[in-house]
Amino acid sequence: MRIALATTLFGMVLIVVGLAVGYWSLSRQLDARAAAEMNGRRELVEHLLTEASSIQGLQSSRHRFTDVLIGHDDLYLALEDARTGTLIANYSGPAAEAAPVAGGAPSTAIAGHARPGRGTRVEAMKATLELSDGTPVRYYLSIDRHEDVKLLSGFVRASMLAVPVLLAVVALGAWLIARMALAPLLRFRRLAAAIGEKSLDQRVSEADLPAELAELAREFNAMLERIDRGYRRLQEFSADLAHELRTPIATVMGRGQVALSQRRTEAQLRDVLEGDIEELERLSRLIADMLFIAQAEHGPAALKLEPVDLHEEAGRVMDYLSVVAEEKGVRVVLQGNAQVDAERLLVQRAITNLMSNATRHARPNSTVRVDIAKDADGSRLHVANTGEAIAAEHLDRIFDRFYRVDASRTRLSGGTGLGLAIVRSIMEAHSGEVTAASDPATGTTVFTLFFPEQAHGAAAFEDRTAIKAPRKSPPAASSFATK
Repeated sequence: MRIALATTLFGMVLIVVGLAVGYWSLSRQLDARAAAEMNGRRELVEHLLTEASSIQGLQSSRHRFTDVLIGHDDLYLALEDARTGTLIANYSGPAAEAAPVAGGAPSTAIAGHARPGRGTRVEAMKATLELSDGTPVRYYLSIDRHEDVKLLSGFVRASMLAVPVLLAVVALGAWLIARMALAPLLRFRRLAAAIGEKSLDQRVSEADLPAELAELAREFNAMLERIDRGYRRLQEFSADLAHELRTPIATVMGRGQVALSQRRTEAQLRDVLEGDIEELERLSRLIADMLFIAQAEHGPAALKLEPVDLHEEAGRVMDYLSVVAEEKGVRVVLQGNAQVDAERLLVQRAITNLMSNATRHARPNSTVRVDIAKDADGSRLHVANTGEAIAAEHLDRIFDRFYRVDASRTRLSGGTGLGLAIVRSIMEAHSGEVTAASDPATGTTVFTLFFPEQAHGAAAFEDRTAIKAPRKSPPAASSFATK
């Protein structure tokens, strides 16, 4: 409706301007036609006057002047003796009005006035010529513009009657066009109103949409896809979380009920409590990991960035995991160097999760390789181990929360199923990514952390709070192995 009203207002302005231009143009055309008509008759009148020998000759050739006016009912002629002002001849009724109209005008100039009582215009011209005997005769040639005034008045009346109709047509047309153009938006509105938690799979069809709205439809469908994907992930996460919380809670409750079912010795009760504490610690780690993921995903602006030496941080993790590696007879080799702007503790945790995962699933007496490299795009840290290969259908999902290729193995090892999900959250918080590749032929699995070059820009460095400390250049390669 607003579009229709605005279009109507704009159309009204255009119509008024168009009518004004049309009125002005028509009036100019009528004026030009009247002037041409009078000038043509003037030349004939002057020709007849120059041929007359005397005033008596004029009176005898009166019919010749009458012929000049035949077919021009709006033209009037009067002849006057210029010496005495006596009217010699009057060839039409209103011709006498020409004298006062043209009296003050220059010779052969056209002057006009409104005829009293009739509301019409009379225009006249005068000139003085000498007859053959030298008698000066003044003629008054006038034209009644009554028909022209009627034509202009009719144009105005017709315009006044047509303008409301035209505006109504413009308003109706604008309303219909706007309604048709906005129909896809109404589809969007109805679709948005119909979407609920059980109908997130609905999409807006891009068929028969104009180019402007087709792009909007694509963006709208992409938004619905993201919401649908997030909602499904939330459902899966809720189900997995409930399952993960149920296991330790059920274990603690079962052990407690069994312990209370009969008398127990102090040593037996201690064993029950120790087992309960282990389950509660696992539950605590699960909750802490979930909080960590939530903070990493929703609070990237709070990162405390500082220069982080990836070789140095990986070396620290190697020292931390050396006992676990020695127990399995796994050799860890570290080489390469790169420096990134990141939050040190988050980078440490990401590297720890990857190296711990690689060490835990590596074959006994094999080698875990940690390679660091830097190029024009950014810095990369690769963690490779040899063990059981990960099937291709699992590679895209191993970074999901609680997703396990082997559901029993992680629980037995005390994991929460959130280690790789934490790594992905940390990398996303740093505008980077983590990827995985596995070779079924050799059993080699490689996880890669990618830190883009200057991913956060200059504004990110305003959040730095850590004090830069001088560092020694790490060796080109280092390793530890079982003794």
